[in-house]
Amino acid sequence: MARKKRTPASGGESDARAADAASPVTASMVEQVVELAVRFGLAELEVEEDGRRVRVVREQAQGRDAARPPAPRAVVHADEAPIAANLIPVEAPMVGTFYRASSPETPPFVNEGDVIKEGQVLCIIEAMKLMNEIEAKAAGRVAKILVENAQPVEYGQTLFLIEPLR
Repeated sequence: MARKKRTPASGGESDARAADAASPVTASMVEQVVELAVRFGLAELEVEEDGRRVRVVREQAQGRDAARPPAPRAVVHADEAPIAANLIPVEAPMVGTFYRASSPETPPFVNEGDVIKEGQVLCIIEAMKLMNEIEAKAAGRVAKILVENAQPVEYGQTLFLIEPLR
């Protein structure tokens, strides 16, 4: 009498794990990671689960007037007089810890007086164990660094003042 090979109807526990590990990333997973990144104001978020990895890198949303350069504005600090209106502020895009260098042993990304290019890394903000590089919005000279190394920063807090090069 020939016996028919039996396959479990539910796939069995070991089969289910193997199927999960091999299953592709779903649109739902991507949406959940994007929602987390937006909710917490993260520039970058990477999640790995059961061998599947989703990485989201966000760019700052640009409004309809994005082509227009930012209008100069005066910045006032509690202990200082108003700062020149031509300086461009670089603000924290998230809450986190400000670091001037990639590690304690390396030199800072920039110092006051340094000439920088647009897109150059100015600092790192650590948020939820993720290191987010903060880049210059414009070319110029670093006029002022307003935050001390390893200090907490708030969303929208001015970190640097950049004097644009003409």
